[in-house]
Amino acid sequence: MNNKPGIIKRIFSSLWAVISFSRSVVVNLVFFILLFGFIAIISDGEEPILVPDQTALVLNLTGDIVEQKREIDPMEAFLSEAMEQQEDNPEVLLTDIIDVLATAREDERIQVLVLQLHGLNSTGLNILQDIATALEDFKTSGKKIIALGDQFSQDQYYLASTANDIWLNPQGYLLLDGYGRYQTYFKSALEKLSINQHIFRVGTFKSAVEPFIRDDMSSAAKEANELWLDDLWLQYKTAVAKRRKFSIDNFDDDINTLVEKFTAAEGSFAQYALNNHWVDQLLSRQQMRDELISLVGKNKKGDSYSKISYKHYIAATSSPLEDSLEQSNELTPLSKDKIAIIVAKGTILDGEQKPGTIGGDSTAQLLRKARNNDDVKAVVLRVDSPGGSAFASEIISQEVELLKAAGKPVVASMGNYAASGGYWISAPADLIYASPATITGSIGIFGMMMTFEDSLSKLGIYTDGVGTTDIAGFGPTQSLSPGMATLFQLSVNKGYQEFIQLVATNRSMTLEQVDAVAQGRVWSGRKAKELGLVDELGNLDDAIFAAAKLAKLEQYDTLLIKKEQSSRSKILQQLMGKSSLLSSFMFSQLDNIDSDIGLDSNVVNATAKQPLNQLMIKMKNELKQLNQFNDPQGRYTLCLACGVN
Repeated sequence: MNNKPGIIKRIFSSLWAVISFSRSVVVNLVFFILLFGFIAIISDGEEPILVPDQTALVLNLTGDIVEQKREIDPMEAFLSEAMEQQEDNPEVLLTDIIDVLATAREDERIQVLVLQLHGLNSTGLNILQDIATALEDFKTSGKKIIALGDQFSQDQYYLASTANDIWLNPQGYLLLDGYGRYQTYFKSALEKLSINQHIFRVGTFKSAVEPFIRDDMSSAAKEANELWLDDLWLQYKTAVAKRRKFSIDNFDDDINTLVEKFTAAEGSFAQYALNNHWVDQLLSRQQMRDELISLVGKNKKGDSYSKISYKHYIAATSSPLEDSLEQSNELTPLSKDKIAIIVAKGTILDGEQKPGTIGGDSTAQLLRKARNNDDVKAVVLRVDSPGGSAFASEIISQEVELLKAAGKPVVASMGNYAASGGYWISAPADLIYASPATITGSIGIFGMMMTFEDSLSKLGIYTDGVGTTDIAGFGPTQSLSPGMATLFQLSVNKGYQEFIQLVATNRSMTLEQVDAVAQGRVWSGRKAKELGLVDELGNLDDAIFAAAKLAKLEQYDTLLIKKEQSSRSKILQQLMGKSSLLSSFMFSQLDNIDSDIGLDSNVVNATAKQPLNQLMIKMKNELKQLNQFNDPQGRYTLCLACGVN
């Protein structure tokens, strides 16, 4: 009798589990029925997106240009697109841009390329150089490129400078202010909050922790930053001056010269840009439309020029059959010999991480997958990272060594950043390729923790107790003892020695030679090659060719190895793929409104561009990054100084 309540409870528990499962199945079934019904309704009478016979391709870029998108739920992506809601941080794949330009170059229907860049966020010079190369290649077809806008940021202007003509609104804005590195410093704020920061680092130039121990940039950090910033700025000026056919001296006006020129331009930024020959014409929006109409004719409505956005051009020129074949090729390669490409983008963190962030376990798993694939003969590791967890970096580095031990050459290809931990995972490669504008080096390591005993004491909160050892119960609510501080510093010292030993072994350098160019110092890719930290200057294609040469392959295909999607995500993405094309068609008429000149996007981004919001977003992102740190030993090899302003 005493067991009956337990039996009844288990019966009802099992019954409830069945009911919950059934309810979940029914809800999902109803959802998909409604979804398919919605697709069927909007598909009725569906017309394909067509490229007009004589038209302009509008490269209207919005957001950040990346080599690997962060993982987004397919359902959220579809709903955002269907409702025409702009993402908080939209991303555009670099490969999409390159492919669109290559296709349009050979497409006789495309007469003109229009660069509409007002939505483009700050982008690394390395990526800008790759796009500029593709734009120059597009011009070899004899087709014109026209850049137009109400204003141009410095990054936007770098791409605009490839155009045959640059049109700026008479009330527009263009001012090239160079590169800088400015950070927010918290030392005094932490002191006022009675938060005690404990920093352990190796490297004279390892400035990642300076915002927490200083209120200004150290002279060593200024010296190091100025060197690589000057190199990047020289690359920027040289490229723009060559394309615009003027002297490199047509930049860098001191404030007195700037005021003098600005006075001559009667206080107009647009006129100042025209006087400097940075732009070719000052035209109103309607004048821009009229000029383009004269080149490609009117659209169907007759109120603007004939055009198609690059997203709709992708939809119009992509074949569902080709897409399905591409997906099947990942599973069943058509060619036996493969060069595997693995993208390592973002901050390096311990464990499993989603695309857009490098996980010690997840990225190592991708490398292991390449090692165990008999068809893969060589690997290109595409690195775009300022670093992060030292432990995760070492886990990835070990997998690179195992690939080499298996007889599979590894070539590291550096993107915008390959610094600190980004260099750690690149160093074991047989060859390292970098762009001249890559930000690399920063070979150093630090540990950081904060304790709150003084802050809590002001609130009347204390920590006390007993333990069996001197370190029992240690935590952030207690002061850091000298002994514990020594332990942490010794651990960081060991991490630095491991780092420079790794570099010395793989770069055929002595420890003294590595230490001389390490110490946390940041270098441009061009300077890194001079110092022996990089083998060759080149892009991803160059690295792939080098990998094939090392593997002695004359014929090969490339294979992108990436994290496998869950079954749910695969199903949703297949469903959303068709829906996405439909939503693109539904909103295709938006090409005909004034957004081609930049009005709508300026309104959308206005709040984000306000100075106070920019400051708050910057501080939030920096603190968020610190909160993500999860190295099991609290040791980090991260280049916080690698960004530019």
